[in-house]
Amino acid sequence: MTLDDTGGGAKTLGAETVPEAKPSLLRNRSFQALWSSEVFAGLGEHSAAIAYPLLILASSGSAAFAGAVGSAQLLANGLMSFWGGILADRVDRKRLILCCNVVRALLLGLFAVLLFMGPVNVFVTFGIAMVSASCFGLSMPAGMAIAKQLVRPDQVTQATAQNQIRLYGAIMAGPSIGGALYGAARALPFLGACVSFVTSTFLMLFVRRTPRTASAALDKKELLGGLRYLIRDPVLRPVTIATTFSNMAFNPTGISLAVAATGKARGASESFIGLTMSVAGSGALIGALLAGTVIKYARPSVIFIAGYWIGPVMAVLLMTVPGVLPLGMLVACVYIRGPLIQGAYQTYIANCVPDELQGRVIGAMLFVTTIISPVGVLAIGSIFDAWGPVWVFATIAAIAAMGSLPALGRSIRTLTSLEEIPQRQTAKDVL
Repeated sequence: MTLDDTGGGAKTLGAETVPEAKPSLLRNRSFQALWSSEVFAGLGEHSAAIAYPLLILASSGSAAFAGAVGSAQLLANGLMSFWGGILADRVDRKRLILCCNVVRALLLGLFAVLLFMGPVNVFVTFGIAMVSASCFGLSMPAGMAIAKQLVRPDQVTQATAQNQIRLYGAIMAGPSIGGALYGAARALPFLGACVSFVTSTFLMLFVRRTPRTASAALDKKELLGGLRYLIRDPVLRPVTIATTFSNMAFNPTGISLAVAATGKARGASESFIGLTMSVAGSGALIGALLAGTVIKYARPSVIFIAGYWIGPVMAVLLMTVPGVLPLGMLVACVYIRGPLIQGAYQTYIANCVPDELQGRVIGAMLFVTTIISPVGVLAIGSIFDAWGPVWVFATIAAIAAMGSLPALGRSIRTLTSLEEIPQRQTAKDVL
């Protein structure tokens, strides 16, 4: 018997047909280049983001200004993600990401030079932070939407899980890198971020071009296509509501502030509080590493219901647990569920949302779920000053429980495998 190539993706051995092995995701050069590019962009963004409040606090002495810049970055990110989603459906997604990276590289490189030369006005720092966060918001929907175009349908879940490692790895490592560089010289976090964005831009050049999803101008009705889809989709509607409340209750900036202030009130040293926050942050990376396996084998209904209800349960325990280190352990449990929930709904979006709507749905999701997060950050500080940590965690528990109720609806409880759900609506149906 002879072995011949059929030319159709399979080989024949006599009368038998042997399917040809499909390349693994690791051998997908375009996706891995995109993933690596986004790793460097995330590290640059988060390392600079932690340095802005430190710089403003050192130059102005105002904690209010320092807190305001953190909230302003969240607000700019949320607002621009909506428009970034619209652009992701109208322009070349690769080019959009490249443009945002180039702007941030030039901006932060110039800012680093100004800092090396001497003191910089607080309002200049504030402006740089806002523009950088705006570029981050503009590029995020395109980065998430283009991933689906670079992988096979059977690799969507694996690609989404790998993106969670990138996202939460950058969230964990970025602030540590930025804080260490700031300790050496105040300009270094921004110079390092500039280098990260240059590297990210270079890696994006190896990502293959993907087809544009549309070319005609958008009318007012189509601009809101992403929001319409979220409202009408029986799964994304409750998930969006639950995620919005969860982000307000457990925003990393706000919960870090609550844990740090509680630790300080209980007499813990700065180094011990830092250790506690490291323990808390490890939960996000653990969740990211588990995301692929959990999403593949667990029912989506279990991921969503258990994931959202972990929040209020942990918040109640935070009210009562003594000491400081246990606070970090409980917050780590909350952070573990983040990559699992996000990976599950991103897989659902990739499988169910028409490609011509991918950018707008992702942008609308990011906009809705993050836009009120700054309110949570500001509320935690105010409640802590007025009534102390018990009332802070009680408020967090109440908000998280209220947001978890939609996850108990029938559409979530009966949700089937994320990889087998057909597209429930077309772009024409929504628009």
